[in-house]
Amino acid sequence: MENYKPTIPKIRQELLKWNGWGYKDSKFTVNKDGNVEFTGSRYQLSGMVMPALRDWMAKAVGISLDHKSLSKPTLDVSKVPAALKNPEFLDEVRHHGISQSDDPHDRVFRAHGHTLHEVFMLREGMFERVPDLVIWPKCSSDVEILVKLASKYNVVIIPFGGGTSVTNALECPANEKRMIVSLDTSQMNKILWVDEKNLTARIESGMIGQDLERELGKKGYCTGHEPDSMEFSSLGGWVATRASGMKKNIYGNIEDLLVHVKMVTPKGVMEKSCQGPRISTGPDIHHVIMGSEGTLGVVTEVTMKIRRVPECRKYGSIVFPSFEPGVHCLREIAKQRCAPASIRLMDNDQFQFGAALKPESSSFIHSFLDGIKKFYVTKIKGFDPTQLTVATLLFEGTKEEVQAQEKRVYEIAANFGGLPGGEDNGMRGYMLTFVIAYIRDLGFDYYIVAESFETSVPWDRVLDLCRNVKDRIRSECKNKSIQFPPYVTCRVTQTYDAGACVYFYFGYNYRGIPNPVEVYEDIEKSARDEILANGGSLSHHHGVGKLRKKWMSRVVSDVGLGMMKAMKKYIDPQNIFASGNMFDSEAGGDCGDNDDHQFMSKL
Repeated sequence: MENYKPTIPKIRQELLKWNGWGYKDSKFTVNKDGNVEFTGSRYQLSGMVMPALRDWMAKAVGISLDHKSLSKPTLDVSKVPAALKNPEFLDEVRHHGISQSDDPHDRVFRAHGHTLHEVFMLREGMFERVPDLVIWPKCSSDVEILVKLASKYNVVIIPFGGGTSVTNALECPANEKRMIVSLDTSQMNKILWVDEKNLTARIESGMIGQDLERELGKKGYCTGHEPDSMEFSSLGGWVATRASGMKKNIYGNIEDLLVHVKMVTPKGVMEKSCQGPRISTGPDIHHVIMGSEGTLGVVTEVTMKIRRVPECRKYGSIVFPSFEPGVHCLREIAKQRCAPASIRLMDNDQFQFGAALKPESSSFIHSFLDGIKKFYVTKIKGFDPTQLTVATLLFEGTKEEVQAQEKRVYEIAANFGGLPGGEDNGMRGYMLTFVIAYIRDLGFDYYIVAESFETSVPWDRVLDLCRNVKDRIRSECKNKSIQFPPYVTCRVTQTYDAGACVYFYFGYNYRGIPNPVEVYEDIEKSARDEILANGGSLSHHHGVGKLRKKWMSRVVSDVGLGMMKAMKKYIDPQNIFASGNMFDSEAGGDCGDNDDHQFMSKL
């Protein structure tokens, strides 16, 4: 990543915002001239002024610089709920020399992820329940000790990795009366070994994505797994949520990269006996661990596939006359199995937003399509500036592979009316992925609430789903008397043989709305109902958490949900991992066998 500055786990909390996204020194702000600029020095956009962004925000969501909603600059510790204490548990943790803290700042920092609800609460109020203690194990053995102690003294554990969850997965259940411990894996951040013969690496689960790629890169390797949150999310979090990355077309999703995983549960350590590339020994326990979202145990070590850092890396972009031919083009590329490492198609609204982020002051068509004559695109080719869409591309491989893939992709695009949009635009579009999350904090300052959500859908339903979900959101906003038109946009972000991932952004101006988050959540629930009605999935890569668990029975069947609950009851009979993610489980109750309790009470 450009201008990379290393993340030191022990001071990550000091580097990151306590009530917003990302680094403290990086944010969108309005300068004294009334223009938007991006502060800091970590990103390609850092230090840049974007003259077009203010006008775009006013047009898209009705932002007015005269109406500002300021957040609290510092945490008011008097509003942080008092910590519950389990003295016997605390004494034994101290005996084992494992670091811990009940400082309010440490507790609140790990009490949330980054949903709209959670960040709004940090800006406007405080959570009803936060962790009572933060603990930093240094290795898998420390985690085994902590889980045994938690079982012995009936203490709740909520695993914490990078804190980037967008499903309310880290929120403490308000009705939990037991002591809650946030088990922070950030000190478990080492590559244990690299096996160059088998092209695998064993890594501790607390390692942050950008650090993992940097350290592997020193040896000439990479995993290729790049979720949008890779700067801050952890390997253990990727496993626990079944994550997907921007370059999955070459490297695969987390389930394709994972060779072996260790998870510490109240019943003991769960892992396979060998690290063979494929095993036929009944249902795959890896798929019990992946997507478990902190409900069964703590992922501590992961063996991943690695590859040589690609010889050639090249960006590109394609301009389409509208969204529909762009989708058909992506479908054909997927069908012909020639997709580049990353291919993402943004609709016109998202294209215009990207153009507004351009530092130079010029027309949005020209500023985004460097190297393409505006006259040629709009007059000779007949592209309507209010309809055209853009796909950004990233090719990786040998020079020969990249050249051959480029040629084939652009040939296919031409069959759907697509024009090459230039390498610079592809690179800029890809890098904007890491900056885009910062824009929501600026929106909060001017009465805008916004969030993203995603789904996967079969190819023949992509266009209908995108259109119907947008229409449903606009209709719901109108019914709720939101005075400014909402901003609703989408992009196709990952492609498969049988379908694609679609990623939505939705925001609205809440001036005059007394309960903006509640209204937003009602609208998003309607949007999710519309997604499911149009053949989409509950989630492609964000997971379920508490945010989407109301739909679980509908999407996995009553039998499937019952099977998950049965596993939970066997693996965690005391409900030690009582996050409440995916489905409700009895808080603080004994739902297992007494012999199991007596066994787990012995250290």
